[in-house]
Parts: sequence; C-alpha cells; structure tokens
Amino acid sequence: MGKILILTGISLALLGILVVLAQKTGASGWFDWFGHLPLDIRIEKEDFRLYFPIGSSILLSIVLSIILSIINKLIR
Repeated sequence: MGKILILTGISLALLGILVVLAQKTGASGWFDWFGHLPLDIRIEKEDFRLYFPIGSSILLSIVLSIILSIINKLIR
C-alpha cells in the first residue's frame, strides 16, 4: 500500500508540474477540449445552467484504469 501511495504522489506531482509549465509557456490549450466531448451535456438558459460531463468522466475513468493497471503490474 505504501508503494502505491508513493507512486500516486509522484505521478500527481509530475502532472502538476506539467500543467504549470504548460501555463507558463502559453500552451494552456492542451486541455481545452476536455469538457467539450460529444457526450458532455450542457444546458444553458437565462436562470439555469446544467453541465453533466458524461464523456469526460468516461474518458477519465479509462485513462485512470490504464494507469493504475500499469502501476499494479510494475509493483508486482
């Protein structure tokens, strides 16, 4: 369990550094597409706003599952 927490922390730190560097270089458009996928539901009216990111959630779930399975195989 300790190894998993250490690898998760290192991965999050690296991801944070990548995002900070992207913002400083002006390449913040790397993730502009995220949240605007085909299955993301967006309803905007005068007094009402609903955003339900189904497509983004599915994509994030798939990516995290792949990353965690790779980490699991590396630990064993």
